[in-house]
Amino acid sequence: MDPRTTLLDNPLLAPWRAPFGLPPFEAITPAHFAPALHEAMRVHRAELDAIAADARAPDFDNTVAAFDRCGRLLARVEAVFHNLSASATSPALQAVQRELAAPMAAHYSAVYMHQPLFARIDALHARRAGLGLDGEALRLLERVHLDFVRAGARLEPDARARYAQLMQRLAELHTAFAQNVLHDEAAFRLPLTTPADFAGLPEFVCAAARQAAAERGAAQGGVITLARSLIVPFLSFSTRRDLREQAWRAWAGRGEHAGAHDNRPIVREILALRAEQAALHGCANYADYALVDTMAGGRAAVHALLDEVWPRALAALARERGELLAVRAETGDADAQAPIEPWDWRFLAEQVRQRRYALDDAEIKPYFALERVVQAAFDCAGRLFGLRFVPRTDLPVYHPDVRAYEVQDAAGATVAVFLQDNYARPNKRSGAWMSSLRQQSRNEPDGRPALPVVLNNNNFAKGAPGAPALLSLDDARTLFHEFGHGLHGMLSDVRFERLAGTEVLRDFVELPSQLFEHWLTEPAVLKAHARHWQTDEPIPDELIARMRAAQHFNQGFETVRYAASALLDLLVHSLPAAEVPADPVAWEAHTLQQLGLPPGVGLNHRLVHFQHLFSSSGYAAGYYVYLWAEVLDADGFEAFREAGDPFDPALAAKLRRHIYAAGNSVEPGAAYAAFRGRAPVVEPLLRKRGLVPELVPELVPAPVSA
Repeated sequence: MDPRTTLLDNPLLAPWRAPFGLPPFEAITPAHFAPALHEAMRVHRAELDAIAADARAPDFDNTVAAFDRCGRLLARVEAVFHNLSASATSPALQAVQRELAAPMAAHYSAVYMHQPLFARIDALHARRAGLGLDGEALRLLERVHLDFVRAGARLEPDARARYAQLMQRLAELHTAFAQNVLHDEAAFRLPLTTPADFAGLPEFVCAAARQAAAERGAAQGGVITLARSLIVPFLSFSTRRDLREQAWRAWAGRGEHAGAHDNRPIVREILALRAEQAALHGCANYADYALVDTMAGGRAAVHALLDEVWPRALAALARERGELLAVRAETGDADAQAPIEPWDWRFLAEQVRQRRYALDDAEIKPYFALERVVQAAFDCAGRLFGLRFVPRTDLPVYHPDVRAYEVQDAAGATVAVFLQDNYARPNKRSGAWMSSLRQQSRNEPDGRPALPVVLNNNNFAKGAPGAPALLSLDDARTLFHEFGHGLHGMLSDVRFERLAGTEVLRDFVELPSQLFEHWLTEPAVLKAHARHWQTDEPIPDELIARMRAAQHFNQGFETVRYAASALLDLLVHSLPAAEVPADPVAWEAHTLQQLGLPPGVGLNHRLVHFQHLFSSSGYAAGYYVYLWAEVLDADGFEAFREAGDPFDPALAAKLRRHIYAAGNSVEPGAAYAAFRGRAPVVEPLLRKRGLVPELVPELVPAPVSA
């Protein structure tokens, strides 16, 4: 067959005729990706060669802006590929991922080590102060130049060749790591077959377990999977300690199974290759390399933040452990003499919450039906930024679960397309994330602005047939969090794609998402949207008051688990090549012991399934960023409290302009100061997490009798 005919018939390469230029998902098969990506990479290289061969002297437009404009075909094909690989994968698509991981990494190494092209960019960068560039153009030049340098463009030829080899091998390892985690998550099923297996579970958990069983072909009983929205409530409510232990061990043990899906050797090799990568850049370890291009700037600033929080979190955890032990004694728990194990903590904490705060998820969840929470997020975006989300059932989507919306501004103009994929599936990776099929830009080859196409993925458990999915408060926060990322992409208003939306420093990218979470629990939002799914009654004021009283409950546990994960990440990436652990699991256990992690707590992510770190390099040495951004978001929301209105129009306009719309066109510290009027302070974070009890006495409730 003529390869040109094959390419012409490939829907990934043909013009996309759907509204807003969306992909023809129904026509795309895994077999289309390899030829399309190879062709798109060829086109991209030709575009780069043309820029480098330009006979004109380099200037901003013919070199830097031209570089930003190229690669659009590759970007659109790659965006579909990565989205389907994460959200709707298959064995055939996973095979393509493995096949293409190294060639795609080799392509990007060739892009950023293109010496004639870098020579033009480097020359412009050297005389950037005299080019007369405006702020955004200067920012683009500086960012593009740094991208090349950090990708090895300044290395000697032999070092560049080795660096490219490292990138290819790391890409293969990242792919294998993610696929191994997905394998373990999809393979685990805890069957619930007898009434005793369901002991203690409220109806919403039973319904979700029965639905999960039905989706997996079981006519009766229930199934507990490793989807967070199912396993966490199971661990919180099941009175079957033996089943809780079985579920927890499967959850904590993802990636740690001898055989074809063992992530332990993968973690070891990734760490060794990253240490070598850092050494090629003249850095003592990978953390030093990764943190240069962050707001923190280096390990000292990250340690300073974690050192501020860690002892406070341990003290809060000790207080919480005392409450758990007291409840054990009060209830006559048969296991009262046994140590509190990680599979006990959530269960006992739920008992404390019910007894001390008269609050449990079974009472809260009926007010948080998924569709209601989605509408609450849309309403907040409308009140803050004037956006409308218009359902579009005519737009192509990749799965029936996906909902598509045209996003309009207050004047009715289309500003974005939003796709939301909310449910867990066996062929979908765990967690929650935002991604894009197209980034916003006004620097396009055809001269027309590029409309952003943004996706949100969650992993909520479906409800029983005829009933909605009911979210916990944590689930609802997750939806608001990812929607905040989505708004960052949808509201982007810059000229250059490289600076658009979420293309910001890693420890700034979580600010728009975490900040948006605050609006979920505003009383006005709850009263408008938290309505009982059966009666349509609004959530009672008295229940809101109890929720507010309990908002700091168990925050020691959550903060310790997060901070321990962040410290592990920072410490393991601070090791030089000679000290990379031969056994990452043993190193993890020893390090947690040295840190003083109390027994029975666990951590958010063990190294063997820590996808933030090992499915890509995006958050490696950077898991701290959630806490860094929380300093900003807690301080930032204080501005609305000070204004006396969570939807204050003047503040909302500044928030949109300086945080959500600016992308990476402005240095992030300057962007935050332009919104807030000053640099951030840490006290609001400590109050938010309840880590300074003397600052939040009004939120410490009186005990509630059982």
